[in-house]
Amino acid sequence: MSKIAAGFFAAIGLVFLIFLPFYFDEYFVNLASQILIAVIFASSLNLLVGYAGLTSLGHACFLGLSAYISAWLGINLGLGHAITAPAALVLTTLVGMLFGAIALRATGLGFLMLTLALSQIIWGLAYRWVSITNGDNGISGLTRPSPFGIDLEISSHFYWFTLIITIVCLFLISQLVHSAFGSSIKGTRDQPRRMIALGYNVWAIRWFTYVTASFFGAVAGLLYVYFHKYIHPSVMAITVSAESLLSVIAGGSGTLMGPVIGAVMVVILKNYASAFIERWNMLLGFVFLFIVMFLPKGIVSSRLSLFSHKVDKSK
Repeated sequence: MSKIAAGFFAAIGLVFLIFLPFYFDEYFVNLASQILIAVIFASSLNLLVGYAGLTSLGHACFLGLSAYISAWLGINLGLGHAITAPAALVLTTLVGMLFGAIALRATGLGFLMLTLALSQIIWGLAYRWVSITNGDNGISGLTRPSPFGIDLEISSHFYWFTLIITIVCLFLISQLVHSAFGSSIKGTRDQPRRMIALGYNVWAIRWFTYVTASFFGAVAGLLYVYFHKYIHPSVMAITVSAESLLSVIAGGSGTLMGPVIGAVMVVILKNYASAFIERWNMLLGFVFLFIVMFLPKGIVSSRLSLFSHKVDKSK
């Protein structure tokens, strides 16, 4: 019954998302597009944090790299989106392969510090390599693609395009984590020594997960630069990685819906609180503190635990 109810509510939610542009003005449509991009980004980080047990504070570098590569190829080489988008995804994933090989030389706090250091290198290059990134001025004058002749400059069209990409990404992530390989990822998180004893290559499993997370982060980066039509080094700052990490932890790491709910909460707070409170980050911090104190497993995980407890009592 619970699966039927979950499927019913998921269908209702999907219908609402599809028809959202017909009932809300352009501001809310654009806000929804930002939320969807944040959902992809948080879900990509959740592969590392929730399923592999590897906390990263440098995930924003993949968002920024993908955006910068796409922007630079389009502006400086005059290449079309049909070339720049795949090139950005491939090159960013290759960087993810390299960074994963470096960062996975350690685990726990060491891994976190290595991911932070690597992302800071990329962030510093974005500010200092002016001939490539235009430094603090960023790269502007960008355009959105027109897949199958559909004009994504129209907000509703871009929203539907982003919604389709988000659904595809979440489906692929769901298939991965519920596969046999997904079980091995969780095994490296919970019992790495036992996995080694059983003959699994724990390092290789973690490395593949890191690379996969970097790929989905790159997808979010492409959508980010298409939405804003501008890219600035600040997109790779530690605060962006921290906001995504907050989304994962607040919503519930190791669940599919946790990063979704967390991303919705963070983006809405960021957009609305910043309009009324100058130091809106403090409000975000208080919300995070509340969740850690009263919902330590995150919103989704805590609700699932409560539901399971009620079912057990009813039996």
